[in-house]
Amino acid sequence: MEIEEIWKYYQKDISLAEKKIKETLNTFAPVISSVGEHIFMGGGKRIRPFLAILSAKLFGCSGEKASILACSVESIHTASLLHDDVVDGANIRRGRPSAHSLWGNDAVILVGDYLYSNALRLVNSLKSQRIMDAFTTATAKMSEGELIQLYKKKQCKKGDLRCISEEDYIRIITGKTAILMSAACKGGAVVGNASKGKEKALETFGLKFGQAFQMVDDILDYMADEKTLGKELGKDIEEGKVTLPLIYLLKKASQGEVEKIKSAIKTEKITKSDITYIVDLLNKYKSIEQSYKRAGDILKEAKAELDIFKDSKEKAALLTISDYALNRGK
Repeated sequence: MEIEEIWKYYQKDISLAEKKIKETLNTFAPVISSVGEHIFMGGGKRIRPFLAILSAKLFGCSGEKASILACSVESIHTASLLHDDVVDGANIRRGRPSAHSLWGNDAVILVGDYLYSNALRLVNSLKSQRIMDAFTTATAKMSEGELIQLYKKKQCKKGDLRCISEEDYIRIITGKTAILMSAACKGGAVVGNASKGKEKALETFGLKFGQAFQMVDDILDYMADEKTLGKELGKDIEEGKVTLPLIYLLKKASQGEVEKIKSAIKTEKITKSDITYIVDLLNKYKSIEQSYKRAGDILKEAKAELDIFKDSKEKAALLTISDYALNRGK
């Protein structure tokens, strides 16, 4: 199956989830609707809610329960984006002005809080302690991952580029991204009344898929075309974020090259020539290629978790989405 075929085939399920999302934005506080619609309707493939939908449909579950789960996942993800953009001072999100640049930090932070709490309210309506545990754990780990990254960013900005190891990086992206995808898949399995073994397989698939997905997202920061991907080239390095490509580069670069990278990151505003220099080094030492290989290896592990399931449209869709996650932007 091709990725566009999948989006089209499951459009009805996605539309039900989007309808549920719009319902959650209908409140007495107009700014919730304004901010929510701005970011919810700003594009994106709805990967997280789609994982929940496909996981539920693996066991024949669709409709209201799957829509509630998908809505909750996307609401938590959206809340995290709102908060992240405030913390990072990002002015662009998916090629459009970020919400806080339009409505201000105070309003956007509070809308994010609303989305978090309302998502957990919806999850609670599913009356499953296993799903509630997965989602509350995910929201806690997401905050923890962001706080670890924030601490590491401050160290990097001071010039300590080797303050973050590959293990630290995996811990950060697991919290930032993978843990919510894992909860989405587990939630789908639970509402579908899956066996414990199949529930665990989907939970692990989601975790590994999420790790690889974020790795590719970080790789694209050094390859980004803002017009097509909505990302500013080199935004992570400008903010002092040391991600996998840079971790690999720092292991191979000469001391002189490392000092130049350090000097660029410590400046108030990194220049385009600095970013070009770093990208050239990444290509010189094949750090992008190495990062893609690491992401590909993790995705192979993720896809292997699906071996427990017999062939179906949903299994094929999950495998296709895995390939899409690795190859987007290429």
